[in-house]
Amino acid sequence: MRPHAILPTPQLRQARLQLVEQGIAPTSAIGALVARSWNRSLTAGLSPIGRLDCHDNLAGSSLQRARTLNHDLISHSEPVMEYLFEQVRQSHSMVILADAQGVLMHTLGDLDFLNKADRVALRCGASWAENQRGTNAIGTALAETHEVEINGAEHYLDRNGFLTCAAAPILSAQGKLMGILDISGDHRSRHPHTLSLVSTAARMIENSLVLSACRQQIMVQLHTRAEGIGTVAQGMLAFSEDGWLVGANRKALDLLGIQHTDMGATSWPHLFDEDFERLLGLQHRSGGRPSLLHTRQGIAIHAQLHSQSQVQQKITISAAPARDALNRLDSGDPLWRQSADKARRVIDKDIPLLVFGESGVGKELFAQAVHQCSARKDKAFVAVNCAALPEHLIESELFGYVGGAFTGASRQGAPGRLREAHGGTLFLDEIGDMPIALQTRLLRVLQERMVTPLGCGTPVAVDFNLICATHQNLREAVEKGQFRSDLYYRINGLQVQLPALRERNDFATLTQRILQDLAPDAGLSITPDVMTAMASFNWPGNLRQLSHVLRTAVALMDPHESQISWIHLPDDLIRDIQNQTQQQTPDGPAQNLHELSIKAIQQALENARGNVSAAARQLGISRQTLYRKLQ
Repeated sequence: MRPHAILPTPQLRQARLQLVEQGIAPTSAIGALVARSWNRSLTAGLSPIGRLDCHDNLAGSSLQRARTLNHDLISHSEPVMEYLFEQVRQSHSMVILADAQGVLMHTLGDLDFLNKADRVALRCGASWAENQRGTNAIGTALAETHEVEINGAEHYLDRNGFLTCAAAPILSAQGKLMGILDISGDHRSRHPHTLSLVSTAARMIENSLVLSACRQQIMVQLHTRAEGIGTVAQGMLAFSEDGWLVGANRKALDLLGIQHTDMGATSWPHLFDEDFERLLGLQHRSGGRPSLLHTRQGIAIHAQLHSQSQVQQKITISAAPARDALNRLDSGDPLWRQSADKARRVIDKDIPLLVFGESGVGKELFAQAVHQCSARKDKAFVAVNCAALPEHLIESELFGYVGGAFTGASRQGAPGRLREAHGGTLFLDEIGDMPIALQTRLLRVLQERMVTPLGCGTPVAVDFNLICATHQNLREAVEKGQFRSDLYYRINGLQVQLPALRERNDFATLTQRILQDLAPDAGLSITPDVMTAMASFNWPGNLRQLSHVLRTAVALMDPHESQISWIHLPDDLIRDIQNQTQQQTPDGPAQNLHELSIKAIQQALENARGNVSAAARQLGISRQTLYRKLQ
């Protein structure tokens, strides 16, 4: 790959001057696509030279939750991204996967460029939607829903002008936007074939998603040439057993002149002259060799059909997600697995789920996984933290309101969280903290399946799966008059208890999974002594606390370090571990773990005769980390 630089043209420089000084995006100088994007960025209130104040960045458990929701996209994209990175390695660039909201899920790149990219938040968890970062290939590809290349000063924000980016959308078998694949690099190393490369890679991911999503259907691979079947350029159609089109890739739609919106209303006879059943039999007798078909428009197409066995076809399509989504959270603990197995049995049975567990055990993640296992997985998952809502707002937040219903109400009104969950799943976290008056209204909604917004006399029908969670003992709350007994029995369809972290036996697997999420390509681990101490700690904050500790430890590591040791742990955690150790062994003095790390440093310096670099090598840490600990 021979890089070449693209310098801003006089027209582009003049266009940026007009953008900054007059708030104008001149189409003649920058092209229609960039002009549309600049105008959208202006409308979003972004300044091309101003300071960013982005609130959409995800980290820790929020990022882990987003990755869980995008597991299929990530798992099918990672092998293609690794192949793609091999093509652009050592070209001052990186390969990026973003979700359908523009949040970065996974990255691979040259170390020197990753450091530069990090300065503009081109990293996992950051949102690169246009309304957050202005014109950029990821956000603009999302807005335009097709391949986009943005070079240098075409970026809306001045700070991103060093970038050249090419991005392509990734669609599901049903045409739903799943995410964006992007190659970003130094604009001086731009290559004219990058957009074609990333577009082809996105098609590879789409084909993989179609095969996975439609594995229970009759798959048809097609191309105008027989040799094209089995290549990335092939079309792919998925038909139900009775011949209705249920999935396709974009190449197949282009060949047949149809849209994703035609699916569900298009059958085999609408597309081809040949008889569907006869062709299935012919394919079986010919050993699966391609057959020549003719479309209703008279176009000759070579096609190869693959049919599942009758037994496989009878397996419900929702059964696969039911195994996958909860299994992704399963690290091997038998208590957690028992709760997951119980929850599986009531999925799609219209039975409310009540999840108990201490704060931080992952109740919302568990609820999201249950939602992903259900037939409603493509609908909304609406989470409401009943303990976090101000009491004077909780009613309007839950039930919605019409415009002008109360002082300060929006003119347009708001649907409310219950109506937003219509067709999907409503997750009420910390329901034990809901005020009694609101419990009465919620009970009525659950009984009647109707919600009446504030200021409106007309009820609206709602339909959702209900999952509630709490760390409180609701039976005791009922006995004390703090929780309505009739609401308790309405939401208590099935109880599951998520174990506290100290009760689980999969600590090592959990920590490794969190490290993998925090730094997917770094190969991080924990020293045996630290792992032993952490595994025996009681973790009052459970998984949330563990995630925060590991995130801090990773942040304190230097680029060339790969193992977390005592010097990377927060001081307050070391003190807590020390105090717990002292309480557990009252008859003997417990060693101060913080002192142990200091003694290790002192011993290493003594062995190295004061040579800091040699002492750092002996400790397995960087010189900068050692200096930091010595301060």
